[in-house]
Amino acid sequence: MRLYLASRGPRRRELLTQMGVAFDTVIFRTGLRIDPQVDERPHPGEAAPTYVERVARAKAEHGINLLLERRLPLRPVLAADTTLEFAGEIIGKPVDEVDAAAILRRLSGQTHEVLTGVAVSHEGRTEYVLSTSEVRFRTIEDEEIRRYVLSGEPMDKAGAYGIQGRAGLFVEYMAGSYTGVMGLPVCETGELLKRFGWRF
Repeated sequence: MRLYLASRGPRRRELLTQMGVAFDTVIFRTGLRIDPQVDERPHPGEAAPTYVERVARAKAEHGINLLLERRLPLRPVLAADTTLEFAGEIIGKPVDEVDAAAILRRLSGQTHEVLTGVAVSHEGRTEYVLSTSEVRFRTIEDEEIRRYVLSGEPMDKAGAYGIQGRAGLFVEYMAGSYTGVMGLPVCETGELLKRFGWRF
């Protein structure tokens, strides 16, 4: 079986490959952070679990619409969304380097939650799973933040860090799914795909 991955993220591609899932990529964004068909802005008062579910489902369902528009073979579309929740606030990708540094200063020495929602849409049905993990950063020095931001690594990542990269140096404690923090929880994704006939 083969699916479409509605994501540009290299980590999601790597993790699906690690799972042994064959896929093609369907990309629908016109820019790095712009997609007129999927509203990725948190709604006022929206809780983080509700937010990631809404966005992941919307991406998967929009992927199906694109297959129809482009007359591509119809197969399941998998989409995911990752966000952080800290002090009751949803924290997504930084808008620029100043924002990235500010996010990392807020997370320094603190515990936050990382939520990754995964949705699969096929034949008029969309199924969903959520992975929630707890991550605690050690205290990060300003110079470390400056060097990390200059590396460019934080710029396309929720919470301005990639746990699988240099930011692993900041992680003092983690409970939950390491691959979920990366952007695609392998265990939960496997269970979701089983609902669509995959066997592992």
